[in-house]
Parts: sequence; structure tokens; C-alpha cells
Amino acid sequence: MSVYPKQYADVNIVEEQRAKWEKKRIRTTKELIETERRYFEQLELVSMYFIEILKAKGTLKPNIHDAIFSSIKLIHSYRAYFVLICVNQKLLVVYFKIQIKKNKSFARFKKLQETRPEFRGLVLEDLLTLPLQRIQHARKRENYQNIHRVQKLLKGRKTMVLASGRWYIREGWINVLHPKSKEAKQKMVFLFSDILLVTKPCHPLHPTNSNKFSCQAVYPLLECSVDKVFGYTRSQGGLISLTFPHEKLLLMSNDQEDINDWYRSLIESQKGADWVIITGAIQYHSLKTLQTMQLAN
Repeated sequence: MSVYPKQYADVNIVEEQRAKWEKKRIRTTKELIETERRYFEQLELVSMYFIEILKAKGTLKPNIHDAIFSSIKLIHSYRAYFVLICVNQKLLVVYFKIQIKKNKSFARFKKLQETRPEFRGLVLEDLLTLPLQRIQHARKRENYQNIHRVQKLLKGRKTMVLASGRWYIREGWINVLHPKSKEAKQKMVFLFSDILLVTKPCHPLHPTNSNKFSCQAVYPLLECSVDKVFGYTRSQGGLISLTFPHEKLLLMSNDQEDINDWYRSLIESQKGADWVIITGAIQYHSLKTLQTMQLAN
């Protein structure tokens, strides 16, 4: 009995699957292009009917005008997303509401412009928050992809990484010393916003898991205390102490920059998912800027 018909059938199945993937790729590309087109058309409304006209009329003071619209102008000009813009978007909405109450001329102009047919029922508040929504959506998509990737790297399904509200922070090889161990061992560690995953590579000759990792421990970070024991100076390497309610762990590295990065990441993880998305330094700087502008006004 010939085996060729079965081989041809297998080839056809593969080709059909490839054709389906290609159609899906083309459809997704078209959807992304159309979404981008609508997005920048909406930004154009803000630029055309608010930014330039308000600047020419002098309805808003220059510093107030920049506080509300500067990030929109930057995105519209360069088609770029920045963490700083993400922070400013949150702040400008608060400042925008203050101006609506205090500046009656601006409030009337806003209401008049929003009646234009081009806005299709949208209000300025909706348009100002578009960049923030886009950035958050992109970050969530990237986060899901990273968590899904880590899940596929783990052997079996006993350890479930996919969880609502969990954010991926970083991963890497680092020496881990358990108090009960006599020596530090190199482990692949995955850090998330709420847990620390310590794993070891599966045997390279394993028939199905040779490129995967076996989870050895999952440490909740809610009640974890992070301390840098060594590494404050410019000397080589450092050591981080992680203290949990019933256990203690030491992370060691001969690379000064690497241990510093791990320390910063662990500190960030303790501050929650919001801090993972936007760094505290930028938040602090932007809040101070807002307070200064409010006082000046």
C-alpha cells in the first residue's frame, strides 16, 4: 500500500494552515492601519480646532496651554509614545477640569467647538485621554505576551503564571542562596508584580522539556522585605536579602550593574502594578510641576 497519498494529505493540511495564518495576518494588519488612521484623525481635531485657535486667541495662559496640549502636539508631530506623556495625560485631565471651572471663556469655546459635525458627539475630554488609552492598551498587550511566553517556558501546568492584575517585570540568571543550602546555585528567576519565580533548567536530553524550566519555588512579594546587603559601593558585585514571613532568600551576583537592576526591580514590584507601568520618579516630578503651575495660576 502506497504511503504517498497520506504524505500529500499532510502537505495539504500544512498549506491550508499557512494560508489561514496569512489571511489572519493580512486582516490584522488592515485593522491596525485603520485603527491608527482613526486615532490620528481624532488627534487632528484637537490640533486644528483647539490648540492653534486657543493659542492665537490667547484664551489660556501659555503655561496652562502647554500643560493641557503639549503632549498631544508631540504625539501628533512625531507619532511616538513616551512614559512621560503617559504621566502628563493623567495630570492634564485634572488640570483641564480646574480650567473648565475657573476659565469661563475657555469653557464656552470648548462647548462651541464640540458642536462641530467633525467631532461626531465626542468631547475634548475624550480626545485628550486617547494617548493614555493607547499606551495602556499597548502595555497590557505586551505584558500578556510576556506572561504567556513565561508560561510556555515552564514545565507542565502546575505553576500558573497567567493571573488577573499580574505584571511581568524582568527575568534573568542569578545566583540564589537558600539558608539551608551550603552554596549558591545559578537559577533562572522570573519577577512579576506580585510573585518571584525561582526555576532551574530541565535536563538538556529530556525528550520534550529540554528547552524548558522547572519551577522550584513561588515567593509572594506582598509581605517581602528587600534589603541590599552588599553593593552600595562601586566594588564588584553585591547581595540582596529577601525576607518572607517564614523564609529567607539571598540573591547574589558578581555584576554590580546587574545586582543594582535587580534591587530596583524588586523595590518596584513592591509598589504595585501601577508603579510598574509608570516609574515613581516621573510621577513625582510631574506632580510637583502641576502643584507649581496651580500656585502660579
